[in-house]
This record gives sequence, structure tokens and C-alpha cells, in this order.
Amino acid sequence: MSETAPNLIEQRGSLGFQSPPIPATVPDAVAMTEQHYFHAEHMATLRKLGDVLLPPLNGYPGSTQACAPEFIDFLISVSPAERQHMYRSGLDRLNADAQKHFGVPFAKVNEEQADTLLRPWLRVWMRDHPPTEPFAAFINVAHEDIRTATMNSQAWSIAATSAGERAPGIGWYWSPIDPDIQMYV
Repeated sequence: MSETAPNLIEQRGSLGFQSPPIPATVPDAVAMTEQHYFHAEHMATLRKLGDVLLPPLNGYPGSTQACAPEFIDFLISVSPAERQHMYRSGLDRLNADAQKHFGVPFAKVNEEQADTLLRPWLRVWMRDHPPTEPFAAFINVAHEDIRTATMNSQAWSIAATSAGERAPGIGWYWSPIDPDIQMYV
């Protein structure tokens, strides 16, 4: 006759052991996410750049309202060193140019001054032929990143749903399996 090992659950119950419940909490529900890659001046510059390149329009949030700068801060923190360097040097260059031309950091320039600093560097380009000059590449990549982060944010999704442009949760990130669900995109 063979004996079986005692059940571990029975053992714990017999010893009076009970693990305390651990409440689950979503971190962003109790506190703001901390920036962790860019320092304060870089974040202020990135916020201003986002406000200039993608301001609120027709009921849709701008980049700041969509928290795009905070997402980009996270994105760049886990990006390859080359991309991190491009962002740091690009934000430094924006600040240096604003200081040189207008005597203030980029975060403090007005719309006309920002246009003067940015317009010469914005290019129409295809993904396989990006600008070769480093600062032009930064401005154009940052523009694309700001637009992508903003348009994929929860705030943008809420605005699109409120405007009746799509049904909640349908069409952007997945295709429904049920053929009776109508797609709204």
C-alpha cells in the first residue's frame, strides 16, 4: 500500500496559515505618473513643441491634454541610445535657438516666434527617405511621435467617441469576430 503526500492546502489550513488579501490598485488611479527621462527644461520644451505642432482643435485634445509629452518621455527612456541622443540634442538646440533669437527658452516663445524657429525645419518626407540633417530629422521625428502619441491617447479616443466618429472600443485596435458587430472607423 502506498502513501500519498499530504495536500499542501490541507497542511496550511491545519496550521492556521492564511495569507492576507493584497488589494490591487492601478498606479495612475492614485497618482500622476512621474517623468523620469527628461529633466524639467527638456519636458517644458517638449510640451511647448507639442502645443505648437498639435494644439487642441475642433473638440479634440492637443498633445498636452492627451499627455503625449509624458508618453514620449517614457518612450524615449526605453529607446535606443541613438534616438535618446537625437531627442536630447534636438531639445537643447530648440532652447539654444530660442535663447539666441528671442532671449527666452523655447518653452516661453510665442506662436510667431515658435513658427520662425520650426518652419524651416519641417519637411514633407517619406519613411524610407527621412531628412539627413540631424536637427531637421529631430523636428520631423518629434512631430510624428507627438501626433501618434496624441491620436492614440485615451483623451483622443473619448473625443472621437463623443463626436460620434466611432463606437467605443471598436475599430481601432482590433477587429470583432462577431459578424453582427458593425465597424465604425
